[in-house]
Amino acid sequence: MRDREFIILLDTFRRLIRRNAVQSIKKIIVKTHHADLSRIFPSLTADERLYVFSKIDDYEFKANLISELDATIAHDILETLDPHEIVKIITQMAPDDQADLIGSLDEELEAQILDIMKEKESRQLEELMMYPPESAGGIMVPLPFKMRQEDTVRDTIDSVHEQEDTEMVFYVYVVDENDRLTGILSMRQLLTAKPDTKLKDIMLTNVLTVSPETDQEEVARIASRYDLLALPVVDHNNVLLGIVTVDDIIDVLREEATEDFLQMAGVGKDREILLKTPYESARTRFPWLFATFLGGFIVSIIVANFEHLVKQFVLLAAFMPIVIGMGGNIGTQSSTIIVRGISTGRIDFNHLAKVFFRQVFIGAILGITYGLLLTVFTLLFNPGIKDILILSIIIGVSLMLSMLIAASSGTITPLLLERFNIDPAVATGPIVTTVVDVLGVLVYFGIATLFLRGFRVI
Repeated sequence: MRDREFIILLDTFRRLIRRNAVQSIKKIIVKTHHADLSRIFPSLTADERLYVFSKIDDYEFKANLISELDATIAHDILETLDPHEIVKIITQMAPDDQADLIGSLDEELEAQILDIMKEKESRQLEELMMYPPESAGGIMVPLPFKMRQEDTVRDTIDSVHEQEDTEMVFYVYVVDENDRLTGILSMRQLLTAKPDTKLKDIMLTNVLTVSPETDQEEVARIASRYDLLALPVVDHNNVLLGIVTVDDIIDVLREEATEDFLQMAGVGKDREILLKTPYESARTRFPWLFATFLGGFIVSIIVANFEHLVKQFVLLAAFMPIVIGMGGNIGTQSSTIIVRGISTGRIDFNHLAKVFFRQVFIGAILGITYGLLLTVFTLLFNPGIKDILILSIIIGVSLMLSMLIAASSGTITPLLLERFNIDPAVATGPIVTTVVDVLGVLVYFGIATLFLRGFRVI
């Protein structure tokens, strides 16, 4: 749905809600995809969301809509419903989505829902809910399509035709008599093989698997690296427990990227940050902003100690923002590249020196280039100022060193944080910003003092 269509649809819903035009609202709901409707809900008030949701007659549509909504909005809607109504909705969802949703509800409501559901379904959900929500076990789909090693291609194709509850049959998982995973074959391999061929003769035995405790980010990384549509989850005995499908992998990639972005911006890890109250948002941002505040305070102390230099050479104060700003930019670029490399698994920790010196070399090239440019520009645009040649060299050299230090800091900080098991996405931004600002100012006035005293200007 395009932005213009979104605005029109949102405005239409609001007008119809004010007029209490129930039939018109139902007609629009039927014609709107649940993913598009989920975009509308965050822009509605809490009462408007409940009003629109109550006008949806199709429980499968309700389930799909709830699955698309942010957890906070979905939770608020479900808490207003009767437990029996909630059961009718969640039974239309995939088991992994059911487990996530029920696990987010209050314990009392959760217990009521599990009691209402059939014993078999309830037991299956409780098993899924045993795993952490952000693990392979927490997002896997149980009961994947599996066959025995002795089964033939014809048997397997006939079995595929009979499948109703199995989600997304991308691969055939081949197991032994104890349900241990022994091989895998794609639907293409299955359909191109001769009908009487046994699965054990054509299956691939080198199967990529994950344990139920594997973090969902690692699951997504493996699936994207090897271009898999699904990834089997096995226990310590290699018994097949379930699969993580591509739709969940895409959701994980999106959630993790959003989380990393929010953390690097210093606004917390909650992807529903826009739904929080102003007080909650301010409390979340305070610790990260305090690091920047502290860095700025230290910079002000340093500048105050060089007040005599600034008064005598005003040009130094004029060029200080560009020296600090360029350092901050290249520091942010370097840290972003490294954090991204760590999150995607493309940083080889066996060759950290190579990674570090590569980024430092890039910083040196850019620092020298912009240092020379700034030196020339300072000379050209300030021809009448006393000692302009020395001042221009000071400014250019300071910029070069500031960018080199910033590139080094932006590279080494996330690498060190990762080594000490601290999430680089959380801490890199504030640390790099503070270090670059403080060291940039120190280098700037240090170089100025050194050169001016060396040439006996002061």
